[in-house]
Amino acid sequence: MPQTQNIEHCTAKDGLAIAEALRGLAGRKVAVIGHVRPDGDCIGSQVALTRCLNSLGADAIAVNEHTVPRNLSAFVGDTPFFQPEAVADLSERFIISVDCAAMKRLGPKVCERIAQVAINIDHHISNESFARANYIYPNASAAAEILGCLLVDQKLPIDAVTAQALYVGIYTDTGQFRFASTSAYSFELCCQLIAHGAIPSKAASEIYENEPLSKILLLRAFLDSLRFEYGGRFCVGILPEDIWESTGAVHEQADGMVDYARTIEGVQIGALLEYRKDSVKGSFRAKDASMRVDLLAAKFNGGGHACAAGFNCDMKPEDFYPAMLKALGEIFEPKA
Repeated sequence: MPQTQNIEHCTAKDGLAIAEALRGLAGRKVAVIGHVRPDGDCIGSQVALTRCLNSLGADAIAVNEHTVPRNLSAFVGDTPFFQPEAVADLSERFIISVDCAAMKRLGPKVCERIAQVAINIDHHISNESFARANYIYPNASAAAEILGCLLVDQKLPIDAVTAQALYVGIYTDTGQFRFASTSAYSFELCCQLIAHGAIPSKAASEIYENEPLSKILLLRAFLDSLRFEYGGRFCVGILPEDIWESTGAVHEQADGMVDYARTIEGVQIGALLEYRKDSVKGSFRAKDASMRVDLLAAKFNGGGHACAAGFNCDMKPEDFYPAMLKALGEIFEPKA
């Protein structure tokens, strides 16, 4: 039966157990894997844990189905980071997953090359505990917060690149410290990461102040598409299949745009839908955890957090939209 630690943060007892496991990997080949379409928390957590393991004497690499997003590449440094097809011995490595709620979210190219995940470190409430040992802390603001707590409390190696990567993970997953998941500990930990070399201004400038024109054109198209349902309580923007060619944008540049829908006055849930011919990829964002958009996303083969979730659904767009509205009715117009 998988072991699951379902507590707020990495306590001293659990931290000691994880630290001993990491130190025990000295001399072994390890792969630190994150979820597809990686965000700041995913990349930051992969970079930090990989660097820590290498400092402890392991032969560790970071592996992701997709490439590091352009606006996060400055935070990788000299960390060995690969896509799965470039790693010939991936099946032989000790596998640790970070910031990933389900095995399938590691991606098909990864899953076909590994037999099992040994350690799963995550903060998603919907985590499926798919590894041999699962350390899940749903109340932590980010996977990077869990790892930062571990590295600081257990006095594991933290160089400047590691500190910056962890800061980026917390900074992005808290919405620049705006989301309800932000706690006093988030700030305390970031202060310690700054002391280890993290530079807040670098995170802000690289991630939010260095956008290519293609992303601005994509954002314009998204904002032009906004529509409202349920008396303005739900706002959704749609990116059609041909938008990428017309704007020159890439899919990763849509990340975060859903928050524009969520932040409109009166809106309780915002959504971004990426339409394909026979499928829909989407994100839900809620202003209040009581909306449980992770459960909403689960109806469409997804999951995530109570306030932030995503999905990939094999439905035609014209069939998906009414199905989504019906599911939203259970939230906005529950039966007595």
